[in-house]
Amino acid sequence: MLRRSIFLVLSLCLVAGCRKAPAPGTPSSASAAHKAFILRGTVVSTDATSVMLDGEAVPGFMDAMTMPYKLKDPSIVSELHTGDRITATVLADQDEAGFHNVVLDDIVVTAQARPDYKPPVQYHVPSPGDAVPNFTLLNQSGRTIDFAEFKGKALLITFIYTRCPLPDFCVRMSHNFADIDKALAADPAIYAKTHLLSISFDPTYDTPKVLRSYGGAYTGRYTKETFAHWDFAAPSEKELPAITQYFDVGVTPGDKKTLNHSLSTVLIGKDGKVVAWYPSNEWKPEDVVAAMKKAAAA
Repeated sequence: MLRRSIFLVLSLCLVAGCRKAPAPGTPSSASAAHKAFILRGTVVSTDATSVMLDGEAVPGFMDAMTMPYKLKDPSIVSELHTGDRITATVLADQDEAGFHNVVLDDIVVTAQARPDYKPPVQYHVPSPGDAVPNFTLLNQSGRTIDFAEFKGKALLITFIYTRCPLPDFCVRMSHNFADIDKALAADPAIYAKTHLLSISFDPTYDTPKVLRSYGGAYTGRYTKETFAHWDFAAPSEKELPAITQYFDVGVTPGDKKTLNHSLSTVLIGKDGKVVAWYPSNEWKPEDVVAAMKKAAAA
């Protein structure tokens, strides 16, 4: 499937976790929390600053409905066309009165309504049965690894970068993987047939030393971690575009050395083919553990 990635720059307030002062009549910022949700839908129409979207239900935010959303960066509205399927991040402030200051960020066109334009980059959407290329990575121990060495095991991969400041993105993925690692360890037979791999899309900063420190903190074993079941690795700068495009991960520069990015978690079977793709932060560790056990037993 062709895809145009349009990533909007996160504001300094989002990165730092702060908010602008509320306008008169809005709830106090002292009781408000900043929230981020993944939204999918179809573009109905656009104007100079917003998009009318026929959106799917977003757990914890709203039911499925058609409504307008303000664009965080209105300059990208020309890239959106009626009928385009998109995913986006909904940013909102929440307090006792509900949600307000709602805007759309990190917009990604996943299916084009118009055949007469072609995106500069073609992304592959992982689907069950797809054979995964033998990508090469450098892991936390400075060792070159590749996907072929994990054949015979159920391999779960996700994409992160160690400097990510957003709790619902890389931080949540790493916490989820830590929960999965512990759950699988309870069954030594299954543990031996599975493996976890966190892939950084920030290879310049995320060196083996940085990945080792980051990974040890999430496993809870710190300097004693052997990384026998969970690798943290990064591709070379040269191979980075190929692996992110294959696994449908869009990455663009953000503020203060941050990166704006989409999410992608993929379960790969013992035969090296895709079993399941989780393109958001809404999946639950227990559901993925069950899928991994099934894949390991197949």
